[in-house]
Amino acid sequence: MANSYVNEAKVMKAFCDENRLRVLEMLTTGEKCACMLLANLNIGQPALSYHMKILVESGIVVSRQDGKWTHYRLSEEGGAYAKELVRTFVTPKEIQQENVCCGK
Repeated sequence: MANSYVNEAKVMKAFCDENRLRVLEMLTTGEKCACMLLANLNIGQPALSYHMKILVESGIVVSRQDGKWTHYRLSEEGGAYAKELVRTFVTPKEIQQENVCCGK
């Protein structure tokens, strides 16, 4: 159970920064090289590496090396997991009649 919370926290952390949200938006149009991401963000290379590490660790983004550059794309599996996770947290569970509080 605790491991589940660790994975869930990684996904939620991925969404908790405006630069990471910008990266995710850019990746919706397909794979991007780190150099292309840098050209569209107002951050340096070390900051981009930090943000991409968080996105990759969350499973939402996958990476591949091509020479000295890293290319990033959205992960279908990671995206589906994140979507279901968010849905779980924002959808109220049905209240069971036998668990009514205060003896009512």
